[in-house]
Amino acid sequence: MTIQIITIDGPSGSGKGTLAARLAAHYQYHLLDSGAIYRLLGLSLHQKDLLDTLDQADVLEQGAEIATHLDIQFLSTEKGIQILLEGDDVTETIRTERVGEFASKVAAIPVLRTALFDRQRAFAQAPGLVADGRDMATAVFPEAKAKIYLTASAESRAERRVKQLQAMGLDVKISDILANIQARDKRDMERTVAPLKPAADAYIIDSSALSIEDVFKMMTSYIDAQLTK
Repeated sequence: MTIQIITIDGPSGSGKGTLAARLAAHYQYHLLDSGAIYRLLGLSLHQKDLLDTLDQADVLEQGAEIATHLDIQFLSTEKGIQILLEGDDVTETIRTERVGEFASKVAAIPVLRTALFDRQRAFAQAPGLVADGRDMATAVFPEAKAKIYLTASAESRAERRVKQLQAMGLDVKISDILANIQARDKRDMERTVAPLKPAADAYIIDSSALSIEDVFKMMTSYIDAQLTK
């Protein structure tokens, strides 16, 4: 049986996570939030005081071992997806800007990316998969039938992120969020292994001035055409 794969790549805050979840529900496919996996590994290494010493060979080897056997669970609840790390609920923790920085550091290290590669590939199960990340189409699932690259200006992404964090009761400054987004974009785009960029055959959507509903309609129209080819 053919497993249909839809990939959504793009920078932080472009809306790909929200739209990937909607697409997975729409097509009744499995969902892979690869960013969550990188965030979980980053958080785990931070908790073990290893994140800042990954330039040491023995620590890097230890980090790769942790990545291979990372104890994570994705549980479906009435409120959405609950994420557990070593049995602890970290659903909200991994969405913070700080843990986002941890994930970006982890993603720039080839050995750790390799350790997480097979785990991500294993999410491809029948009838299909919607994979959300930064290199889903270019590195992890190059065979995907439908490839989308969702982007938006750094300013619009910062505004969205501020609203999201304020809704969580956090006091944040848009200047700080914008600086973090720009720094993360630079690191993700300039890393030597699987840098953030559109696949050659990706459908590129700029969501800066579009609503979620507008983007969803554009995506489903494109995906339906690709899946029937």
